[in-house]
Amino acid sequence: MFSKTETMKSTDTCCDKISRLKHEIETADAVIIGAGAGLSASAGFTYTGKRFEQHFSDFIRKYGFHDMYSGGFYPFETLEEHWAYWSRYIYINRYTAAPKPVYDALLKLVQGKDYFVLTTNVDHCFQKAGFDKQRLFYTQGDYGLGSAAYHAITKPMIMRLSFAKWWRRKDSPLRKTAIFMSRMEQS
Repeated sequence: MFSKTETMKSTDTCCDKISRLKHEIETADAVIIGAGAGLSASAGFTYTGKRFEQHFSDFIRKYGFHDMYSGGFYPFETLEEHWAYWSRYIYINRYTAAPKPVYDALLKLVQGKDYFVLTTNVDHCFQKAGFDKQRLFYTQGDYGLGSAAYHAITKPMIMRLSFAKWWRRKDSPLRKTAIFMSRMEQS
């Protein structure tokens, strides 16, 4: 069970990096959070293994799927099967609680800060944890919006406007820092 290859002599380096990150967040005027699938995976939203088998055993038996993701591209013979799969997929990945409190912990880190979130995640975990929806930009949408063309066009525009509004505020610390750095580069 032990590796013959030494991966690291100590966890001190990792702990130092975590401490530095915590300090940077605590002292920052503003924080932009960029998040992808890894954050939801760390919160327990896995698309394979026990969680997949528990919720999709009938599809596994019938179609031989090995994970939730590949099932989403399967050319089902009927719309009933297609939507049976997708409705369950969306319910499990958008409306159920994340098994681990990763998003709650992240919110505690930025609570009281001027923050904005840019994410490719469509699982609604940021809002479920209590992040202000006016400070979120879901670049790939949200499962809860379905596939309506209206939302596909208007929601991204609304979110871009939210970010632009946050960025353009005269009191935005991030904007002040960017303007200061731009002036420094020009001189």
